[in-house]
Amino acid sequence: MNVLAEQYVRLVLAVGQHDADYVDAYYGPPEWRKQAEAEKLPLPEIAARATALSRDLAAASATRADDELEQLRRQYLTRQLESLRARVSMLTGTKLRFDEESKALYDATAPTHTEADFAGVLKQLESKLPGNGPLIDRYETFRSQFVIPRERLDTVFKAAIDGCRSRTLQHITLPPGESFTVEYVTGKSWSGYNWYQGNYRSLIQVNTDLPIYVDRAIDLACHEGYPGHHVYNVLLEKNLLRDRGWQEFSVYALFSPQSLIAEGTANYGIEVAFPRPERVDFERRVLFPAAGLNPANATDYYDVMALVDKLSYAGNEAARRYLDGTIDAKAAADWLVTYGLYSPPRAEQRVRFIDQYRSYVINYNLGKDMVAAFIESRGPDRWAEFGRLISSPRLPSSLTIRR
Repeated sequence: MNVLAEQYVRLVLAVGQHDADYVDAYYGPPEWRKQAEAEKLPLPEIAARATALSRDLAAASATRADDELEQLRRQYLTRQLESLRARVSMLTGTKLRFDEESKALYDATAPTHTEADFAGVLKQLESKLPGNGPLIDRYETFRSQFVIPRERLDTVFKAAIDGCRSRTLQHITLPPGESFTVEYVTGKSWSGYNWYQGNYRSLIQVNTDLPIYVDRAIDLACHEGYPGHHVYNVLLEKNLLRDRGWQEFSVYALFSPQSLIAEGTANYGIEVAFPRPERVDFERRVLFPAAGLNPANATDYYDVMALVDKLSYAGNEAARRYLDGTIDAKAAADWLVTYGLYSPPRAEQRVRFIDQYRSYVINYNLGKDMVAAFIESRGPDRWAEFGRLISSPRLPSSLTIRR
């Protein structure tokens, strides 16, 4: 399997020569990357090699039935390679509908929603935010009270990171020397990004193009850092690459099933680290004062935000309709404003994200829901199950629910 795993890594690096977003992280032998850059294999050659590797994986000796991680490894490599083949096919011109694409790349399909599915939540928000004018305007006026001032941003983020890290380290053992650096950037289609560097280090970038609200401090600190992407990548590097020598975990192909697990655990990890009552208490005591905001308003704010969170699948629906060609970019942004309560600038930014990352959007909300159902079906110790999941090569389709 190790020989086949090396071939997989080299194919991922080869695809990265044609798709700048494909290789999200690589910390394997530098000469493999240099060789990929020098060769720049044509896409048809990559496709042919991937097909041959698929046959070799299918013919490889079966793993022991009693070694779950070995079984998961074999399934992981097989499905990741199928996803790579689908991405290469897209790069050579194959057009897939939204659901076809998400299934091919991410091993999952998001449910379809209509306007009626969001009507009840919007009605509740109408009563929570009374007044004249469109609901989005009232929501933006309400939310404007909770913007982190630019000059306090770093202080608030550092406090949020400290809170997320201390809670994570109570339950998950990380190798010595792990750390990350935070940078503030502009001109991106995303709000935050973790660039994993290897050697247990990450670079986390926070986009400051749009106002950053106080709830995003915990969201981003947990999602990008602890116990989210940073911890996920650190544990894969430590437990699978270094301890077991599984070279496939020296590379992260962004458009692959791994991303649903990565984004799903990063989003669910926020709730694991900060259950709602504890989060509101922490924000009221620590983050609201650090941001210069009135702590007395914390509970009302999170009551509203809990309702808005129920509109998250509106983003998937906008992407599905837009990418399937039933609406244009403007209509997709309008849909996000009306049914997702995105501000117009944020809706336009989200459409740019969809242009760049396409059906990747399902990994955030569907991924979170699938991870939550999987972990919560396995017993009351969410931290233990969370730690096991982010240390394993489990696929979205293997997130089976225990009854």
